[in-house]
Amino acid sequence: MPEGKIVKALSGFYYVLNKNQVIQCRGRGVFRKNKITPLVGDSVVYQADNEREGYIMEVKNRKNELIRPPIANVDQAILIFSAKEPEFSSVLLDRFLVIIESNDIMPIICLTKMDLLSEDEKSDLMKYVNDYQKIGYQILLSSSKTQEGINDLLPLLKGKISVLSGQSGVGKSSLLNAINPELSLKTSHISSHLGRGKHTTRHVELIDIKDGLVADTPGFSSLDFDELEAEFLSNCFPEMSLRSKECKFRGCLHLNEPKCAIKSAVENKEIPDYRYMHYVQFLQEIKDRKPRY
Repeated sequence: MPEGKIVKALSGFYYVLNKNQVIQCRGRGVFRKNKITPLVGDSVVYQADNEREGYIMEVKNRKNELIRPPIANVDQAILIFSAKEPEFSSVLLDRFLVIIESNDIMPIICLTKMDLLSEDEKSDLMKYVNDYQKIGYQILLSSSKTQEGINDLLPLLKGKISVLSGQSGVGKSSLLNAINPELSLKTSHISSHLGRGKHTTRHVELIDIKDGLVADTPGFSSLDFDELEAEFLSNCFPEMSLRSKECKFRGCLHLNEPKCAIKSAVENKEIPDYRYMHYVQFLQEIKDRKPRY
């Protein structure tokens, strides 16, 4: 039986790409019985009834999966954050980074709307950019209006499944339209009352762009650490993961323990204060989480 990749899931149908042909498939009833939900990005075996329709018979093993947005087998996550409108939020960026790191997906940070910044605002933002670059993150500075950074992004898409994620209204769809104007993806302006954008993307879909597959996903305003354990959190902060083996006590949570390499690094300005503060905040959220049974 032929194999393909799910590129869109909508209203109970799964659209499977095989070479240049897309087959509209339904899932077998046994998937529901076994609590298997096919996801966009899944490699599947399907049975074709004709050239346009068929049934998914098997979902291949996944290398990773995200819950929000629901997508599997992602190579990299391009985290889209605006420099302004809405204002850049390091704590929200760190939330996304933790989720992405915990799923072993490579993150790339893309800051949009750079054209809206004054020189002073740009100077302030560049302090964050330098901090994240020192940690080892790749950062792109972009503007859909001026086309800044678009040519730097294109080579990163080739041959990869990339998920674009970020807060609503930061310009994800605008960025994709700038890359490929033929997409004509729906965009919306920021609500001046709420300070955030409307959701303009309603479902997850893999779009063929520059020899890669890119997921335009629904924006979302908050992320919970439902699947993350307290002991694993510091592994999702690369600058902490690197130093945690130097802590005196195994299983150190980097709070009140003596001879903690992480706290020493914060005191010595080797780890930004705000990154450590976010770590402590996230750790408390995990500890306060209701137990799962």
